Amino acid sequence: MGERLYPDGILLGRALVPGHDHPRIVTVRDGMVVDITAKGMASVRDIAESGRAAEHVAQAPGVPLGDADAILANSLAGAGRDELPRLLSPIDLQAIKASGVTFVVSLLERVIEEQARGDKGRADALRGEILGLIGTDLSELVPGSETAMKVKAALIEKGVWSQYLEVGIGPDAEIFTKGQPMSSVGYGAEIGLHPVSSWNNPEPEVALLVTSTGAIIGATLGNDVNLRDVEGRSALLLGKAKDNNASAALGPFVRLFSGEFTLETIKTCEIALRVEGEDGFVLDGHSSMAQISRTPESLVAATIGSHHQYPDGLVLYLGTMFAPVQDRGGAGQGFTHRLGDVVTISTPTLGTLSNRVNLSTKCPPWTYGASHLLRDLARADLL
Repeated sequence: MGERLYPDGILLGRALVPGHDHPRIVTVRDGMVVDITAKGMASVRDIAESGRAAEHVAQAPGVPLGDADAILANSLAGAGRDELPRLLSPIDLQAIKASGVTFVVSLLERVIEEQARGDKGRADALRGEILGLIGTDLSELVPGSETAMKVKAALIEKGVWSQYLEVGIGPDAEIFTKGQPMSSVGYGAEIGLHPVSSWNNPEPEVALLVTSTGAIIGATLGNDVNLRDVEGRSALLLGKAKDNNASAALGPFVRLFSGEFTLETIKTCEIALRVEGEDGFVLDGHSSMAQISRTPESLVAATIGSHHQYPDGLVLYLGTMFAPVQDRGGAGQGFTHRLGDVVTISTPTLGTLSNRVNLSTKCPPWTYGASHLLRDLARADLL
């Protein structure tokens, strides 16, 4: 792509570093990845909960580990050298949550998935039928508003009301658990598809770093891998569709809010997506945060508050407008992944997240959890 893969700003991440049993906390300074792991600040969770995350990361003493571009290159699956550091997901003990159906385009595609009952061959015809009934009214709706409720009543009368329309334009946002703490993968890692799926796609998103008090302190890029056929058969299969080995990617770093980089910056992000297949297939798409139907603040408030607490904080995927309909493998077949696809998600303010698609059963198994991290940090006298 010819562009630097990480942005300017105060960056927070994690890396596997030779000679250490546990992940190290890192930042980037002057083009170098720097190890800033310290007692009491040896996890992303502890830094985020300190109340001074950006200040700490900017000022903490550290040890240079090497050129940032070289370490990013070394993090690519199958291309790494064991003697060099590798980036990991930039979060650790945080819960991994996601919001769905927050963009009109993805809302319509979810309705199509449901109506198609997971059959990608029916999608094109259904898309035309549903758009004919709904029109473009939804793009102007404020979820939960009086106008939205009138549209809901009209759609029920027409027989096309859906549980996805309920969370898309109704009063309550869809918030679900994407994965467990410590289960996400980072830049360069393989990303997994459940082997039962034959209709699936990437979901390029912004993800927010949120503290246990509900404060939004930074953002990163994410791929909320989607199994369209599994969820399309039944929304009750959401766990099977969303939470699988290596199915949540985040990175390359969390950029902490500081100076001119704020949540308002995130609200205007343009997220670019490229899928490059080993078969020569190329798909380009984008997702504009300006078209989100619910504010990031409202999605965070729907996730954490007096109704639900997260003592270690959370990361929240904000949803995507990207819904691939480009045919691959035949007219009317739509898009689905093939093994070996390289998915690249990028925006200038957050950098680039790149992952190669594999089956979740073939990706490296998740074996290092919260208990392992805490034991390792205790042995190293870093707690």
